[in-house]
Amino acid sequence: MKLGMPLNLPVEQLRLVMQFAQMAIEAQMVIGLRMAGMMGFMAQAPGEPFRMVAEKQAAASESLFAMASAAGKGASAERVMAAALRPYGKRTRANSRRLGRVKV
Repeated sequence: MKLGMPLNLPVEQLRLVMQFAQMAIEAQMVIGLRMAGMMGFMAQAPGEPFRMVAEKQAAASESLFAMASAAGKGASAERVMAAALRPYGKRTRANSRRLGRVKV
């Protein structure tokens, strides 16, 4: 039976899957909130479109540095990938919180 994930995943791999799943859910929320702001359905800061692009560049460089640093220290593939995802996860979490706040 090849459907789904195997039940005997090592802890490191399971953590990586959970980290990626959480980031993916938060990213979808951020995309939806930003689109609603661009369409005028909700208030949006004037610099939000620029911020959207600029933070991706910063996250990419942080991610590459973290990945190279972890690999240089001899970390496992799972830990290298987790280090690469961490900067993106940090930003998606912060953006979903910031954009999800109700502005009165």
